[in-house]
Amino acid sequence: MRVLTVIGNRPQFIKASAVSSRLRARAEEITVHTGQHYDRELSQVFFDELKLPPPEHLLGIGGGTNTAQTARMLAALEPLLSDLRPDAVLVYGDTNSTLAGALAAVQAGIPVAHVEAGMRSFDRAMPEEVNRVVCDHLSSLLLVPSKTAVDNLARESVPGRVEEVGDVMVDVALLLQPACRARTEALEPYGVEPGGYLLATAHRAGNVDDPARLAQLVDLLLSLPDPVVLPLHPRTRARLEAADLLRAVEAAPDLHLAPPLGYLDFTALLCNARAVVTDSGGVQKEAYLAGVPCVTMRPSTEWVETVETGWNALVDLDGERARAALARPLPRERPQLYGDGQAGQRVADAVATLAG
Repeated sequence: MRVLTVIGNRPQFIKASAVSSRLRARAEEITVHTGQHYDRELSQVFFDELKLPPPEHLLGIGGGTNTAQTARMLAALEPLLSDLRPDAVLVYGDTNSTLAGALAAVQAGIPVAHVEAGMRSFDRAMPEEVNRVVCDHLSSLLLVPSKTAVDNLARESVPGRVEEVGDVMVDVALLLQPACRARTEALEPYGVEPGGYLLATAHRAGNVDDPARLAQLVDLLLSLPDPVVLPLHPRTRARLEAADLLRAVEAAPDLHLAPPLGYLDFTALLCNARAVVTDSGGVQKEAYLAGVPCVTMRPSTEWVETVETGWNALVDLDGERARAALARPLPRERPQLYGDGQAGQRVADAVATLAG
């Protein structure tokens, strides 16, 4: 059996690391890296740290609008699918790479397996929500992380086969978070101590592309009650520069900017933080798995269970609500929401059923 895996950004590299070796034990996997994240800080370092096999094909498609980027990916994937003739195409998550991989495969008559299917924020203004909904309705095999995702797909009557396999990010977290927690040297460049700072990330188009919302985001970060470590996404840095806000961020005494980080250093900062403030879906879940409370700078989330259990709070860009959320006591329990750490093997087993 030949499987073509399409990946293109940081969360997908992490997820693929839980699946690829298991899939290659029973099938021929060919990996295509679209180049959606194309610099070393957001790409190659994850292959190195997570021991992910290097991609057999690198498309180099980064930058541009969502529409333009997806169109270029489709144009590049079409001849690859024709030449390689895989039995299945495997995609992860909700990015432009996910959508392009699924759409190109379906147009070529090749079944699609979608890892992290069924997640919904119910906010169609988010490009990621549109991508995941379309991909789910194109997929032959929908591999879901939770009962909530199963229920979402049942309501939509998707035509593909739904299997609850758990979340592959749990596999990675259980394997690497304990060692990352001990990597306190990763905190030293920022002059912070374990439990004495907040880790922040911000990159969503809805927050950083609109200058007015970007200014709100900066005001929120500057109002937080603890020192903040902010690994600065290239997209966010460019928007801050364009809005003449970067100097204010750089001058803030308790806001420590970091470059984009690899998985190990980022996870060390996350595991040792008092709390996380983010607009990333993946970081919300990583915080939950690490037992670190999260404040989400969005009005909605696809990881609704983290909110229901009290470990995550949705505040949009309201600084007062963010500070109130950070003052809340920790919940007494942290249920096992997303599986037992064996999702990667279940994904590989399920994908193998698509042969023939």
